[in-house]
Amino acid sequence: MTQPETPDNAPRIPSAMSAESNQSLPFAAALDDFFVYMRSEKQLSLHTQTNYARDLEKFQKYCLEKRITELDKLAPNHIRIAVAQLHRTGLGGKSLQRWLSSLRSFFQFCIKRQWMGSNVADGITAPKSPKKLPKTLDVDQAIQFVEVEGDDFIQQRDRALVELIYSSGLRLAEVVALNLNDIDWGEAMLRVVAGKGGKSRVLPIGSAAMVALKNWLPARKLFTTDAEQALFITQRGSRIGHRAVQIRLQQLSVQQGMDTPVHPHMLRHSFASHMLESSGDLRLVQELLGHENISTTQVYTHLDFQHLAKVYDKAHPRAVRKPDSND
Repeated sequence: MTQPETPDNAPRIPSAMSAESNQSLPFAAALDDFFVYMRSEKQLSLHTQTNYARDLEKFQKYCLEKRITELDKLAPNHIRIAVAQLHRTGLGGKSLQRWLSSLRSFFQFCIKRQWMGSNVADGITAPKSPKKLPKTLDVDQAIQFVEVEGDDFIQQRDRALVELIYSSGLRLAEVVALNLNDIDWGEAMLRVVAGKGGKSRVLPIGSAAMVALKNWLPARKLFTTDAEQALFITQRGSRIGHRAVQIRLQQLSVQQGMDTPVHPHMLRHSFASHMLESSGDLRLVQELLGHENISTTQVYTHLDFQHLAKVYDKAHPRAVRKPDSND
């Protein structure tokens, strides 16, 4: 069968290593065959081929420096040393993971061609990339954002919505899914159900959020029926959607004079960051955020842990929950 012609811009590995060895298959020949396979049999995109070429060229350069020109001379230790060298030059964890993936694919191809007996890159991992702290608002910025003024339907709803997200660290999906009966109005507590397993958690609601929610209820009632149980609705009387919340927060970012667009998860991140700054209680924040693994919460800080509503009341800048004489 005639092989398709190689496009002029198709990636090629430089044939820096001689193909004249009579001992075992040289790198250059194996790489050429690998790229014919990638292009003709796998029919990978030009972008993917270019990525493979870039990754394998790095390894070829390393092997030239070590005078390794043949496949049967490779050992796992060569891969480990190459990973360490690339990491020292500034290549990050994710880039090194992709680089190792390219090597494994190439070596697996060589094994199928019976040019190698084992995949010398198997079991070798890249250094982990440091987790970056999500972008957050400081306390003053958060308060500026959630203090939405006005008494019409949209303003009442938006104020209650953003106050509640920031008060209790809710995910977008969680706040959209809330029903009226999820709130204990007397105790100022909230039940949230989230995740694939439908796990629930109970969260405190700060005083500012409770005031905004109670002010929102009369406006909400004018636009819907008793059959609709959604806490947050549109002017059409139905449950508000994810995209509608995102758009409203973008509009509020401009309206409230924010320097950067605020999205729902930024409010959740800000909640977590402010709670940790005030309390230093990582376990508390893990429980409030609903993280199964505390390592997920550790992206916010490396503080040590030490309980729930009492710490919350002292720590959250909008949380001083006082008994309501009307309850």
